[in-house]
Amino acid sequence: MIISSTTEMWVRLGVFIGILAIMMCWEALTPNRKSPVPKLARWSTNFGLIFIGSLVVRLLIPAGLAAVALWAQQQNIGLWNQFSVGLWWSIPITVVLFDCLIYWQHRVFHRVPLLWRLHRVHHADPHIDVSTGLRFHPIEIALSIAIKLIAVIVLGAPLLAILVFEVLLNATAMFSHANIALPKRIEQPLRKIIVTQTMHRIHHSQIVSETDSNFGFNLSIWDRLFGSYTESANNGDEGINIGLTEYSSAKSNSNLINLLSMPFKGDTNHYK
Repeated sequence: MIISSTTEMWVRLGVFIGILAIMMCWEALTPNRKSPVPKLARWSTNFGLIFIGSLVVRLLIPAGLAAVALWAQQQNIGLWNQFSVGLWWSIPITVVLFDCLIYWQHRVFHRVPLLWRLHRVHHADPHIDVSTGLRFHPIEIALSIAIKLIAVIVLGAPLLAILVFEVLLNATAMFSHANIALPKRIEQPLRKIIVTQTMHRIHHSQIVSETDSNFGFNLSIWDRLFGSYTESANNGDEGINIGLTEYSSAKSNSNLINLLSMPFKGDTNHYK
């Protein structure tokens, strides 16, 4: 199946805008908690960082990962291109493998001090909402692209699998970070399959043992399978203090320059 870079871009953009709009409206109607810092200040820096990250993606891979997958297919490179495996098998397996890859990427970024410097830009947000799900330092985004690019080539990932995965990654990141709380009768069974807001908020706790758990973005099985699952926060969902203590002020999160320079300042407090 041939997917042009233009088609990939418009599909991803359409889903992104749609999910973003739904989550923002949901948050406005039934917010789970109130932000300790002004919303306008947070959103201006968060969405500024998102915009820069989008530029980085386009500069590094102008045609997108789908073009890399097409090149690998044409060159007969990668696991799937060595065997006659139907798309009904290769697409879902590829999406699941990539989801596992992102789980481990996330976990490694917490354990390696140099990488944590980058990733703490995401965790420094003193509030958590849909914009937090897309708030990453441009260098972390570049490294993530490199990891996914290598995985695409090694697997010989099908074009459609890449499109499905990228759409899912953005959508579930926005969903799991949204400032909402699903009814318990829905949230409890749902988290057995995907990461919910209540489950992921624990990961943004200022308590290190909670921060170092619930790394998943989409499928929740990886945390259970690899021993990083936390069922509930020590102080309950309402008692979670979000963010990092050293970056809890509005000043730390209301200036785009502060966020861009954050990896190059201070120490790796989380791992002292």
